[in-house]
Amino acid sequence: MLKKLSKTDIIMLSLAFLSLIFSEVMWFSGEGEGAIFMGLWVPSILGFAIYLKLLKIENK
Repeated sequence: MLKKLSKTDIIMLSLAFLSLIFSEVMWFSGEGEGAIFMGLWVPSILGFAIYLKLLKIENK
């Protein structure tokens, strides 16, 4: 499965994962509003990654 991922896919998944982890760290340190804001980045990053993947498929 990892062989099918391009460098862009790996970067986007890493950014989404890091955003999730950073959001959880902020939540448990008491910064609730900032944690929710950071947590909302995860689906946005994944949505953008899907969009880039669709563009790549369309250009083939």
